Amino acid sequence: MGIDQGPISLDQKYTQHSGHIFLTGIQALVRLPMAQVRRDRAAGLNTAGFVTGYRGSPLGGYDQQLISARRHLEQYNVKFQPGVNEDLAATAIWGTQQLNLSPGAQYDGITGIWYGKGPGVDRCGDVFRHGNAAGSAKNGGVLCLAGDDHGAKSSTVPHQSDHAFIAALMPYLYPSSIHEIIEMGLLGIAMSRYSGCWVGMKVITETVETTAEINLADEMTPFVIPSDFEMPPGGLNLRWPDDRYDQDRRLQDYKGFAAIAFARANKVNRVTMDSPNARFGIMASGKSYEDVRQALRELGIDEQVAARIGLRLYKIGMPWPLEPEGVREFARGLEEIFVIEERREIVENQVKQHLFGLRERPRVIGKMDEHDHRLLPFAQELSVAKVATSVVDRLLAMEIDPTIAEMLRAKADWFHGRDASQVQNVVPLVRTPYFCSGCPHNTSTKVPDGSRALAGIGCHFMTLWMDRNTETFTHMGGEGVPWVGIAPFTNEKHIFANLGDGTYFHSGSLAIRQSIASKANITYKILYNDAVAMTGGQRHDGDLSPQQITYQLHSEGIRDIYLVSENPDAYPADSIAPGTRTRHRDELDAVMKECRDIKGASAIVFVQTCAAEKRRRRKRGTLEDPARRVMINAAVCEGCGDCSVQSNCISVEPLETELGRKRTINQSSCNKDYSCLKGFCPSFVTIDGGKLRKRAAVDLGSLGDLPEPAARPALVKPYNIAVGGVGGTGVLTIGALLGMAAHIEGKASMILDMSGLAQKGGAVLSHVRLSEKPEEVTCSRIVTGSADVLIVADEVMAISKETISLCDSGRTHGVVNTHLIPIADFIRNRDFDFQTRKVNSVLTAALTKDSSFLDFTKAAETLLGDAIATNMMMMGYAYQRGLLPLSATAIEQAIELNGVSIKMNTQAFRLGRLAAADPERLATLLQGAEATTTPKTQGEMSLEEIIAHRTAMLTDYQGKRLARRYADLVGKVRAAADAGGYDEALSRAVAINYAKLLAYKDEYEVARLLTLPSFEQQIKDQFEGDYKVSFNLAPPILPGNDVTGRPKKRQFGEGMRPVFRTLAALRFVRGTPIDVFGYHPERKLERQLIADYERDVASVLQHLSPATVHTAIDLLSMPDLIRGYGPIKQKSVDDTAPRYAELRANLRDPQPAPPRQMAAE
Repeated sequence: MGIDQGPISLDQKYTQHSGHIFLTGIQALVRLPMAQVRRDRAAGLNTAGFVTGYRGSPLGGYDQQLISARRHLEQYNVKFQPGVNEDLAATAIWGTQQLNLSPGAQYDGITGIWYGKGPGVDRCGDVFRHGNAAGSAKNGGVLCLAGDDHGAKSSTVPHQSDHAFIAALMPYLYPSSIHEIIEMGLLGIAMSRYSGCWVGMKVITETVETTAEINLADEMTPFVIPSDFEMPPGGLNLRWPDDRYDQDRRLQDYKGFAAIAFARANKVNRVTMDSPNARFGIMASGKSYEDVRQALRELGIDEQVAARIGLRLYKIGMPWPLEPEGVREFARGLEEIFVIEERREIVENQVKQHLFGLRERPRVIGKMDEHDHRLLPFAQELSVAKVATSVVDRLLAMEIDPTIAEMLRAKADWFHGRDASQVQNVVPLVRTPYFCSGCPHNTSTKVPDGSRALAGIGCHFMTLWMDRNTETFTHMGGEGVPWVGIAPFTNEKHIFANLGDGTYFHSGSLAIRQSIASKANITYKILYNDAVAMTGGQRHDGDLSPQQITYQLHSEGIRDIYLVSENPDAYPADSIAPGTRTRHRDELDAVMKECRDIKGASAIVFVQTCAAEKRRRRKRGTLEDPARRVMINAAVCEGCGDCSVQSNCISVEPLETELGRKRTINQSSCNKDYSCLKGFCPSFVTIDGGKLRKRAAVDLGSLGDLPEPAARPALVKPYNIAVGGVGGTGVLTIGALLGMAAHIEGKASMILDMSGLAQKGGAVLSHVRLSEKPEEVTCSRIVTGSADVLIVADEVMAISKETISLCDSGRTHGVVNTHLIPIADFIRNRDFDFQTRKVNSVLTAALTKDSSFLDFTKAAETLLGDAIATNMMMMGYAYQRGLLPLSATAIEQAIELNGVSIKMNTQAFRLGRLAAADPERLATLLQGAEATTTPKTQGEMSLEEIIAHRTAMLTDYQGKRLARRYADLVGKVRAAADAGGYDEALSRAVAINYAKLLAYKDEYEVARLLTLPSFEQQIKDQFEGDYKVSFNLAPPILPGNDVTGRPKKRQFGEGMRPVFRTLAALRFVRGTPIDVFGYHPERKLERQLIADYERDVASVLQHLSPATVHTAIDLLSMPDLIRGYGPIKQKSVDDTAPRYAELRANLRDPQPAPPRQMAAE
């Protein structure tokens, strides 16, 4: 039977008042104050709502949703006012309860809703204590939403707000799933009004970052007023004047007990499963309760089995203060109570307190058993598997039916076996979050050689896993202050401290004031990027400009202030604080060197808008989109990686070619920062004017003739779909569409988005659970080994422990995108091994044998012109394979309701179906759409192919004579290798590296490669319109250095093309006395490297033996480490010199070596 959901629309979640609605947990919190005002109006009260707080995961998007729902909120007199920080926001909430002390009050009361993540709760301790003591208004009420991150998925430290609420004597509620958010929120407000308490409500990712259908049946149901609590004279609500001692008496003697009575009257804690002869009880709250319910399902413990075991289950909605009468009633007749809760014990200790005085009481265990042995972890999140195995351990210690005991033991053994197998299948690849392409942090967080920096909060925190010489961090608003405690006791004279503009506005300005007061030598680098980048690109919660910051710093007493910008001329002297010096961002290193010699505090205000926000604004047309692009000539590129070092940019990606790994710019993700141009390399070409040529989508027709899948899964039990990929690529959209399609069909769904630092290119995983009945999918996470389908757009993310643990080779069908998406490690390691074959083998072993591995990204780019269609194609493929228990009609209706790129997304979905239904037809479409055939990469080429390719290359480079020189030497090595019975690794090393040295890229060669017709065609294929091509070069014959001391790069226009062609034609003079370029030290070095290599080959041929062959291979492969141009090449020569000497010595005098490690497969 389908679910009653009413007319389908995106506004339904706020406008519908009965039946079921489909919404996220965050949207449920948006609906909450509107629901309260509706209840009040029905009761004859004229109330309003006030929502304030400070964003932070898992409530990072709450403010954005409140803003987008403004027109709905206004109809209910609900005002949203972002807080400058958490405690000031809480103070404003305190004010809402004082409304009726004002003679001009226009409402009967204001419901105040505060929000903040766990550290923000800690910050509000003083306000919460005072506000709770003062109390709530009888027609107002206060609900404080604490966003906890138990696993520190997007936080600097795991946090649990329970203790902070307890310290302030605030009762708090803990919804177990999204279905309870509105219900418990309303209950909390009613409890606050009744008891005079400020009431907390704990939300976590599993409850608030989920999407599901919720039933509105109880939204208007009145709450029960306790009949067993005697209210003191004057009540418990806020009043004025009010003596602090009277406040404390009301708080200590009445308020908490009133809250307990209210909870008891409304059955906030209740028995949800019972047995006639119960012996074993389980108590749990919030997420842990749903973990328990799901664990029981996984163990096969239904109502009948529970009765045979003697099981009783208690659901706790208010963990503190724990209502005692319900606990004692629950404990009656039990032998043991197992209290299951995540992180530190809250309920367990109260249960023991409530039962301690009873003559007959059950044994109470939780984190520890009766022998003080650990049962449940303190320091990590609980999983259904851990709960299940722990419950089994306790049940097997009791005398239960042998048949049931055997069933439970088998289930527990299966879970334990899964844990063991996961340890064996680990691949050391992690998709680490990183700065966005063009992110200002890429530049602003650098420090000069010999200096250190302290990390900041938010995006600055990510410098801790980058090559930034940045160490340690603080809480939000404490940036730099640890140096106050270090400086008097160290010989280190100076430190840099990173601080974002959002943190500065929040509380960081006080940290600067403290550092000034201490007279410490510190330079604050304040990044003004005009957005709260970590949580969604929101603007500051008030006015703030770079100019204002300079004045504020000056007024605090800092006299050495620098404003560093891409456009320093935009800040004339009369707009900034006196004495502030403006500099271009290219001069940052020099500015920092000046600052570190300054006594006392100094400041650098680095101005550059957040790259992700720039991208958003350009799409909206509110920010100019520069008609300038950069591309790399792969033939000129040496693969040295200096462009990555200079830019720290993830849009500089690896390109595997016939000549090895080079670099390419991902034009789709590039945010036009242009820092890659600082790489000392002539391969960078600038395209001014024109625009990217949008690859025309192939005419696919309507694709309306696709057959329906032979069968679709029946929802006889919940169906689990895991959807994974990289943040920012549309992964979360797939889960949302599947959920909406289920909603359209009247089916139940629950979608949990594990996004973490998704906005920074981190891994994203959506748990999508579908069912016929809502009560079957209240646990949001897919249980270990229980995924029915894995749709994953990134293989690295797929092999993560979080993803692979969901899979079972006998159950999980995979739809896997094989397209390589580089990970951040590549920026730091130019030769990073992506271990493609090993990754693929791990995935193949984890999935069913009929799983599908395709390059969906290539198909999306080729046929639809945009890689963003990848995930939609994969969903279509999964549908056509019969892996989705939904109709195509519902899915396409969901795409239409989503309202984003409807035509392309529908085509992508159908194209994915075509790929599964008629792969030959897809191949024909791809073949017709691709202009050229992709050549083999160096790793794919045979030795014969490499020799043939390099011979042709050297002929083009200088002529047949050089090619013969190459062939002769390679032939000698091959003959020696064959004679000695060695494999072709030695010959391959010479075939690759000798050609590399012979074809050194001097002025003639760079000129030739930059004017190759194939490269000019590549430019035409990528760009269209009226554009001009410029070349970025630092010719050794031209004088001058840049601010870094390197030879200065200059931009040369299209007028250089005739010059380049002339130079290329003159390459026949290379190496002759009239070769004017050949007298430069760099050219002499390159010729010396050739001579050295030929001597090394001769030495190898002389000393070749089984004892030296591996040394010979390593020695003759060394030129691969010598890359780049100018100072980059010179550094690589210097860096390799010790290794060269070692290998040459070992060749002449072989030394016993450890076993040679095989390359990763």
